[in-house]
Amino acid sequence: MDRDIPGDDRVASLPIASRAGIEVRFPRPSVMGVVNVTPDSFSDGGVHLHPEAALTAARAMLHAGAAIVDIGGESTRPGSGGVRLEEELARVLPVLEGLRGEAFSIDTAKSEVARRALALGAEFVNDVTALSGDPEMAAVVAGAGAYLCLMHMRGEPSTMQLDPRYDDVVSEVKAFLEERLAFAISEGVREELVCLDPGIGFGKTVEDNFELIRRLPELAAIGRPLLIGFSRKSALGRIMGDPTATSGTTAASIGVAVAAFERGATLIRAHDVCEHVEALTAAAAVAG
Repeated sequence: MDRDIPGDDRVASLPIASRAGIEVRFPRPSVMGVVNVTPDSFSDGGVHLHPEAALTAARAMLHAGAAIVDIGGESTRPGSGGVRLEEELARVLPVLEGLRGEAFSIDTAKSEVARRALALGAEFVNDVTALSGDPEMAAVVAGAGAYLCLMHMRGEPSTMQLDPRYDDVVSEVKAFLEERLAFAISEGVREELVCLDPGIGFGKTVEDNFELIRRLPELAAIGRPLLIGFSRKSALGRIMGDPTATSGTTAASIGVAVAAFERGATLIRAHDVCEHVEALTAAAAVAG
């Protein structure tokens, strides 16, 4: 039998919100903190599984300068399987309840999780399937007037890293993001509330990941803000000479974050918020 889900009595229809464009809410560069309420995420799996640990981490990130914290209850690391709706809700709802009134987003591909999170005050939906995983997600986001991130992923987490191949990774990712942006707009999502993510590590080789950062201006040409999530990814460890690395260091993460900002990224999704905020503040000062 499925266990009871916290906050079940709070489900309600969502009002259409009127929000400033994403560039106003998240000026370049802004940092999105990462809090995974999961036992198996690639970097912080299990660390924030208890609601109090997740809340403490989220509040510390906001205090350190994160513009928003991204709360997720389902791991999307390479090789991971999905979790039931009830389990994902049970993981994230106590944390979201505790963050009422704070700046938080929900990292989910399930429309019901997004709907419940938005009812609790989430302002942003981060969907790694770019609205293709759940046919109801677009309507939930559009109805709430929420910020939305559309991400590129080749395949699904359980298989995406088995043998990813592209003729031209940047051109193919760009075409996908353009198509999903057009779809979101056709479903009633306000274009000015959408950002795009090339999906670093989601069905990409090490070389693909760095090529996407190197040629980021080509993706920025789509005309929407870019979110980059390279923090602690295994590609960072592998360029340091460890072919079996499953994660990278904070220093390497910051190096790529600054390079991404210099090439047009708006939002940087990071585990080590304080260090990223300081580095990006300095990079922005140099950029003027």
